Amino acid sequence: MGALFFNNLKVYTDYFMNGITVFCGSSSGDKEVYLNTARSLGNALAENNIKLIYGGASVGLMGAVADGALEAGGTVIGVLPRFLEAKEIAHEGLSELVLVDSMHERKTRMNELSEGVIALPGGFGTLEEFFEMLTWAQLGLHKKPMALLNVNHFYDTLLTFMGNMVNQGFLKHENLKMILAEENIQTLLEAMKTYSAPEIVKWIDKEST
Repeated sequence: MGALFFNNLKVYTDYFMNGITVFCGSSSGDKEVYLNTARSLGNALAENNIKLIYGGASVGLMGAVADGALEAGGTVIGVLPRFLEAKEIAHEGLSELVLVDSMHERKTRMNELSEGVIALPGGFGTLEEFFEMLTWAQLGLHKKPMALLNVNHFYDTLLTFMGNMVNQGFLKHENLKMILAEENIQTLLEAMKTYSAPEIVKWIDKEST
């Protein structure tokens, strides 16, 4: 039994290391640290043999994280809606570019390709993408680690707000435990590697959907 558990654990570790989805802004932000951290995250994923799955664009933090992974010899898969490709923002140096028909299909495909999610700083789109996949976890549709790379304390107020959801009775404390938040890239990756989804009362089961 022990050997079987060890083998299963090893398989899970290898599976996890296959790919991580990164959500982030198509803008660069107003501080250089945001671009530098995005590029460093791309470097770190490549150095850890983790594929980068991201939105496929060449601009802002999206372009920086892709460039960082490519510079370090990593594999980068972009998932881009066709209407955005028409706006000529697609990154031309990717390992693979997957074109889809809608924003929802984009998130679904990114979820299929990865074993975890990291959100860098961003705007409405970044939050919408992160929270939809977090909601899928809350509903029991996946048990992947959901992480915030809290660069320059960018997500401090969001974390405080979510704590208020718990305090006001709109969110279970166990649900809040599904979010990992760290300022350091390697610390965050290690936390994701050892993540175990909290046991919560699910609203629906995957088998019933």
